[in-house]
Amino acid sequence: MAYLPRLKEEYKGRVIEALKEEFGYSNVMEVPKLERIVVSRGVGAAVADKKLLEYAVDELTNITGQKAVATISKKDVANFKLRKGVPIGAKVTLRGERMYEFLDRLVTSALPRVRDFNGIKATGFDGRGNYSLGVTEQIIFPEINIDKIKKIDGMNITFVTSAGTDKEAKSLLTELGLPFKKN
Repeated sequence: MAYLPRLKEEYKGRVIEALKEEFGYSNVMEVPKLERIVVSRGVGAAVADKKLLEYAVDELTNITGQKAVATISKKDVANFKLRKGVPIGAKVTLRGERMYEFLDRLVTSALPRVRDFNGIKATGFDGRGNYSLGVTEQIIFPEINIDKIKKIDGMNITFVTSAGTDKEAKSLLTELGLPFKKN
């Protein structure tokens, strides 16, 4: 039998039923699902030092388990000495099994390692059912060796769902284990 991540099993078993009950969906296909997770990181200092971009790509690859790609600038910005087409960041788009594995590691091991953690803010929704979260330090992930990092940096994690509203998306992400702050 093929391997199935823990959160994917939980979604198919418990989460679908809970969301159908909460929102009154008549069909399983109406229930919102997590489509992809995008982990991105801007490296502004990469204009001067190209090695920083390589470190960022390697760290994102270690954290997510999938090869990260460099992102390039779309336009010239004279104040930042930035030219169009220069690599300026790194990102990874996770889908399927790797997405559920990353979400499981984020919820169970990375977020509890944040200092003074009492939940994530519920203000990161965009109005279309997607949620963005900022992480200030990459060292919360157990895959990162603290002795080998050059600089402590943050990253953005975006959860793209098929939900139509923020309320549906928040219910889905809460059922999947994201610890939102209580208002």
